[in-house]
Amino acid sequence: MAGQQAQPLLVGVALDGAGWHPAAWREPDARPAELLTAGYWTSLVTEAERGGLAFVTFEDALSLQSASPDGPDGRTDRVRGRLDATLVAARVAPVTTSIGLIPMVTVSHTEPFHTSKAIATLDWVSGGRAGLRLRIGTRPDETAHFGRRPADHGREHWADRLAEAGDYIEVVRRLWDSWEDDAEIRDVATGRFVDRDKLHYIDFRGRWFSVRGPSITPRPPQGQPVVTILAHTAPTYQLAGASADLVLVTPRDAAGAASIVSQVRAAQAAAGRADEPLPVLADLVVFLDQDARRAAQRQARLDDRAGGAPASDAASFAGTAGQLADLMTGWAAAGLAGFRLRPGTIPADLHQITRALLPELRRRATFPEKTPAGTLRERLGLARPASRYAGSRSA
Repeated sequence: MAGQQAQPLLVGVALDGAGWHPAAWREPDARPAELLTAGYWTSLVTEAERGGLAFVTFEDALSLQSASPDGPDGRTDRVRGRLDATLVAARVAPVTTSIGLIPMVTVSHTEPFHTSKAIATLDWVSGGRAGLRLRIGTRPDETAHFGRRPADHGREHWADRLAEAGDYIEVVRRLWDSWEDDAEIRDVATGRFVDRDKLHYIDFRGRWFSVRGPSITPRPPQGQPVVTILAHTAPTYQLAGASADLVLVTPRDAAGAASIVSQVRAAQAAAGRADEPLPVLADLVVFLDQDARRAAQRQARLDDRAGGAPASDAASFAGTAGQLADLMTGWAAAGLAGFRLRPGTIPADLHQITRALLPELRRRATFPEKTPAGTLRERLGLARPASRYAGSRSA
């Protein structure tokens, strides 16, 4: 069959408020009064899981949503305010069984020790389905919330922020490894709960962090929850190639996808990871309908309500599920492992993804008929790594 893939496509969704279009909250089926409720997020994630999606991501930041990259935009006609992504993921974990849960964490103003503990906890309560998507905070209003660093987030400081993010990931990973898998003995007869020889100092000392360790949370079920990076430029491809388990990119067409995948692979090889699996997925904002014209009209109506088409780092698609499946299989031939789809409106476009697109991909044999069992790492084709400290001297 034309466009058939050797491996099934990985498909996830990015959840944010009422949808990725800023006017989505004004749609007739939107639920703006429920955006800050647990039931809202539970309903979205269980819908995604029923459809068979591999994972969901949860957006987050340390400042209010804004169309401006430099601070608040003053608009009152768009969704403002959100819940903490990691806490939302922890809330939905017990009512789901197979879907990966990947909250966003801003690394520029948080401590890696706290993040490692939070994501390890999410991995435990989800049975091995946790991930972590790193975000670098560059807005002055975020910096002003904390007062612990100068407002040095201009373009000239971007290299420092990327280097800091690289160290952040390294500290988090070392903390996840600081307990060996069998460090907990739980032997009632001898009264030994923990084997102290299997807890390890990480002794990380760098420009931004000095962390002794060990963690206070035992090693996560996956060993290493899935570290995810959204990359747009050569420097971020380098960070992703060196440090990520899953890379999200934003091509505009198949040729762009091929070029970006090539750059990520080069960065991966330069980091000495050429033999490791590193799935690269493309982001797409989607507006779907059974009729392509209606999908385009809905997007145009939303643009009018928002005062113009919103700026987006990712390409936008409006059409039918079949047309989107054509695009996805074409782009996948350029080397992509799959896609993270951003529903333009929720619930309409999420339902179109789960109830129209995924069945179409299954019909084409490009998506699993049954949801694979196992951890998120296993779903993504990633091995469970051994602790780097296994067998070494204890903390």
